Amino acid sequence: MTVRPSPGDLLIIDGRASVQFAGDRALTFRVVSVSDQPTYHGWIWLTGYVLNRRGEATTKSEIYVQLAGLRPAHSTPGPRLPRATRPNASPNDQGDGSAVRVGAGLRAPADAR
Repeated sequence: MTVRPSPGDLLIIDGRASVQFAGDRALTFRVVSVSDQPTYHGWIWLTGYVLNRRGEATTKSEIYVQLAGLRPAHSTPGPRLPRATRPNASPNDQGDGSAVRVGAGLRAPADAR
């Protein structure tokens, strides 16, 4: 990515962008702002958030990186939401009304007399 990043961009920051992010120190970074401060040719200051594997912001950072080493990241999944459950559903309920509570006094239709 030799195009100047914009706020909202999701980037992979690794050893290509700067040696300080080589190997296991690579990170996924959500850009918040891009500095207009003069730097060496081909380098840039970025402010943003380091994201964990679940796409959650963990740290706000200002980093100094080479434009030529920046790569767009694929979207990370957002935080997982809990599954919706029905409050009175039994573990065997498939949502079609066919579940039978064996020990709760309910009987299968064939046993009803």
